[in-house]
Parts: sequence; structure tokens; C-alpha cells
Amino acid sequence: MTAGQVPAPGPAPTRSWTASLRTRITGVLPPGQALPDRQPAYVASWIYVFGVLSLAALVVVIGTGLVLSMGGVAWWHDSSLGHFVNSLHLWSVEIFFAAMVIHLWGKFWMAAWRGKRGLTWVTGVVAFVTSIGTAFTGYLSQSNFDSQWIGSEGKDGINSLGAGAWFNVLNPGQMLMWHIVLLPLAVGFIVVVHVVLVRRHGVVPPLDAAEPGAPVSRTEAD
Repeated sequence: MTAGQVPAPGPAPTRSWTASLRTRITGVLPPGQALPDRQPAYVASWIYVFGVLSLAALVVVIGTGLVLSMGGVAWWHDSSLGHFVNSLHLWSVEIFFAAMVIHLWGKFWMAAWRGKRGLTWVTGVVAFVTSIGTAFTGYLSQSNFDSQWIGSEGKDGINSLGAGAWFNVLNPGQMLMWHIVLLPLAVGFIVVVHVVLVRRHGVVPPLDAAEPGAPVSRTEAD
């Protein structure tokens, strides 16, 4: 092409569903924000660790839950390996909730809803509440006297809420399906949305720190 020659126009954009999906995905999460290799210096604080620790514990919870579902209800009582996996499942749940509570309170005192992060905060709270329901159905699915006692004590509370007709805590089969299918899908979906929102808006800075990319005031520049 010689100087002054106008370049030929490129191919017209296709109107396929893949192009539309790619455009929508890059609109929600621009390239480079999904897995960034650099973070602000304040992310080195311990308060930012518990969110990642919650996700790591959730991965172990799901993995051990899948193994338990393959072994069956009686396996985690009769087999030493099943008992070991069941213990891993229980303790990963304990770590998950401990880390999530610290993460939730830490973000509350940091006013994590700042900078258009309101939906990020709401999805985190909803994930915590849904996880409580998932853990409750897990305790009801232990198939021992403990689960029977929890079910018999919890039925009056569920009935007082008017939900006993479709959420029967004395039905171990129904509670097992809620625990291994419905509620894990809900928790997983909410957590994915929460993580995407965190990656889209970035982690919330401390109260005395400026937002990344925010213009530096003249006083700070001096």
C-alpha cells in the first residue's frame, strides 16, 4: 500500500451467537480483570486472606461431598475411609464458615459496598445465608440420632414459618436431595456471581486508601 492510500475496510462483524456472547462476556468482565497478576499493596493485609480461604474451603467441601455421594449414605458410617472423608467434609465446612464470618465482618467494617460494590456485598450476604441452609440440611442427612434430634426439634420452627408443607425436615430423603443438589447449585451460582463482581469492580480498598485509578488530588501529589 502506498502513502495516502486508504486501507480496505475489514470484514463486516458477524451477527452470530458466539460473537454476541463474547461481546457480552467482555462487557461484564473486560480482558485482564479475570486473573490479574498485580494487586494494590493493601491487598497484602490479612483481612483480604479470608475471602480466598473461604473459596479454598468450599472447593474441599464440594470435592469431599462428591466422594461421599458416590459411597452412599451408609458408607460414611461403616467404612474407615468413608469416616475419614466424612470428617474432612465436616472440618472443611467448619473452616468455610469460620473464614466466611471473619470475611463478612471484615468487609462490613470496611464498608465494602463503596464504589458501586453494593451488589457484590449483597451477593456475599446471600451466599452466607444460603450456606447456612445447606449446612442445616447436611446435619439432617447424617442418618444418625443426632440428625433425628435436630429434625424433631426443627420441625416446629419450620412449620411456624409456613414452609413445612414443602420443606419437611423429618423426611431424610428430601433433606438429602436439598443438601446435595438444590442448595449446592444455589451456593455455587451465587459464589460465581460474587467472584465475577469482585473481579469486575476490584477488591474494596481500606477506608483511608484511594480507589485504584482514582485521580490523585493535588495535596496528595505534593
